[in-house]
Amino acid sequence: MIYPTFIKKGDTIGVSAPSNGVTKEAKVNQLNMAIQKLNEKGYQILESPHVRTNEDYVSCDAKVRAQELESLYKNQDVRAIICATGGEFLLEMLSYFDFSVVKNHIKWLQGYSDPTGLLFTITINYDIATIYGHNFVGFGMDFWHESMENNLKILEGNLIIQKSFSMYEGEWVEPVLGTEEYTLNTPVCWKNLNGEKKIEIKGRMIGGCIDILTELFGTRFDKTKEFIEKYKEDGIVWYFDNCELSSEDLVRTLWKFKDNGWFHHCNGIIFGRSACHESNFGITFGDAVRRVLGELNIPIIIDADFGHVPPRMTIINGAYATITSKDGKGTIKFELK
Repeated sequence: MIYPTFIKKGDTIGVSAPSNGVTKEAKVNQLNMAIQKLNEKGYQILESPHVRTNEDYVSCDAKVRAQELESLYKNQDVRAIICATGGEFLLEMLSYFDFSVVKNHIKWLQGYSDPTGLLFTITINYDIATIYGHNFVGFGMDFWHESMENNLKILEGNLIIQKSFSMYEGEWVEPVLGTEEYTLNTPVCWKNLNGEKKIEIKGRMIGGCIDILTELFGTRFDKTKEFIEKYKEDGIVWYFDNCELSSEDLVRTLWKFKDNGWFHHCNGIIFGRSACHESNFGITFGDAVRRVLGELNIPIIIDADFGHVPPRMTIINGAYATITSKDGKGTIKFELK
């Protein structure tokens, strides 16, 4: 596994918009605050030209989005790249993106949700670690949550043991200014799906937003099975962030992954909290997962601290992870090997 050079104070962080651009007033406020906060931490920020535009639900044309991301990779002053925000149609730009620039100019790429299309593809195709963490606007909070401090520490190479948080945003509150703190109103409780008192999982960690992974499945970018075979001695730890899939969608998607061998050499699976989970038949999230994956006889954790429902942990795609879950709390530790 290739690990990019970690960033240090004085470095430039590039911001690209391979999916949506930032145009709504609250989001623009977030973007500006994120720049201010990271400037205060000692970093320079370089935005791609279309970070602050939006047309047809994306920042700009797919070819231009690809070119702008390539430009940040080629810029020697840029030491890491963070996606501006998520969205729906990042996959369009993969057809035009020159992945050779990633191999020739290795640096950290970070984002979550729609940026899975890039992060997952880069790690499984080119053995280059990527980071599933805050999108850039996520740093635009008046007072940073611990999760943001942790994210920056990891980008700087301080591989702290991340501990589950005490509370999460169980009910989303529409921001007014955009820079408000999280509305933390629900106790965090990781669940061991099969009722184990304690779970410890070790292995090579890979995954992302399952809504995007199901679209990558079977395309020319899908080298998942090759990646799994390469790291089978370590074992694989899958993580899935569910944004919009219903229980029924989840059953079909997980079945597809399982039937195609994605869970070979799997040591365990961890799911983040779902953003808007629904079911036409009253099937719970846990029941949907158990229905498909129960026969694998591996440890499975749900409702962990990552993904669309904040606060979120930072995950290094491709790194060796040790995950523990006990009494509703958990930890994630990464090793670069």
